[in-house]
Amino acid sequence: MTTIGRCWMAAFGLTLTTAACGSSDVADEGTDVTPITRAQTPASEFTPVELEATVDSLVAEMNKGAREPMQMVVLLKRLSDFFEPMATGANRAVGELEVTGNVTGLTTSTDNVEASLELQNQQIAQAVADGAEGIAVSPLSDGNAAAVDAAVAEGVHVVTLDSDVAASKRSLFVGSLNSSAGATAGNTLLAMLPPPPGTVMIHGNVGADWIDGYERTQAAQAVFANAGYTPLVTQAVFIPDYEAFDVDWMKSQIETADPPVIGLLGLFNISYRCVMAADAAGIPDVPIVAFDFDPKTVDYMRQERIKATHTQRQYYEGYLVPYILYGIKTIGLDATKAILAPLMDEENKVNTGFDVVPSDKIDAYNDFLYTIGVIQ
Repeated sequence: MTTIGRCWMAAFGLTLTTAACGSSDVADEGTDVTPITRAQTPASEFTPVELEATVDSLVAEMNKGAREPMQMVVLLKRLSDFFEPMATGANRAVGELEVTGNVTGLTTSTDNVEASLELQNQQIAQAVADGAEGIAVSPLSDGNAAAVDAAVAEGVHVVTLDSDVAASKRSLFVGSLNSSAGATAGNTLLAMLPPPPGTVMIHGNVGADWIDGYERTQAAQAVFANAGYTPLVTQAVFIPDYEAFDVDWMKSQIETADPPVIGLLGLFNISYRCVMAADAAGIPDVPIVAFDFDPKTVDYMRQERIKATHTQRQYYEGYLVPYILYGIKTIGLDATKAILAPLMDEENKVNTGFDVVPSDKIDAYNDFLYTIGVIQ
């Protein structure tokens, strides 16, 4: 598999795609009459058929009118690791739409959340000042709400992806719905457990201050509680230098659990730590189910230590938002939402879903990712 090219700036990652405009294809009023053409996605057992069909429907409606120029910005938390497929998808969509679009994100690593938040809010304000007609943003927290609302007040439609600022005036959220994700992951592990009693450790989020992680955790917790097990949530620690601390804390919780731990569920991209904690606690044979497709998670899956993982469709999140922003401009918000209705499980939330990947389907899933040009 080839490595996706990277062209990042020092403090921000920036990929710029500029609208192509041939003189023979421009109408008198300055709009391009060439229809939007999407790149074909080869069929696979992992192809999100409904999502693909919905985008096709959106394109068909937009193609009833002439092309219109547009300037948009996609602001991600980062351009690397988990967010790289989003950048790939967003850049592909911008190219297909032939609009002017920047895909940018923070590339500096810092533990200073407030500094990162301030920087992202500055990016939103700068995008408005530079003339963006639509903004997609992967917000860091509710602290982005004022910046989002300020952009909307200037007439700029804002769509959130991956994480949401539901209290803001953003038009739509695009991403996995966390309650559904947590429940599905819980049921994946549930099918592997011995009968109760038993404790199921969930490497999740205990505080409602991060609502996305909290909702996912609560939904998984309910699955096990309703089935007669004892759910035990341990707080995931995302700071890289604290991995050993995180694993050791899980180990101590496993050792003192009553009844004993009979399975582990990791709900985020650091799920592989569940294997490390199980080994440290001397229970290497318990079933473990994970989230996301981190290389360490994949390694443990190949060893059959992790039985399955649940991957967000980061590529499709990034790919969908430029089409939504362009649709809002050309056919209007209501018409765009009507076409997206098959994916909208909640009001103003577009559910891109996620893939359940068993350990024996790793190569098939990698083949699918290769066809869409991403490493996930």
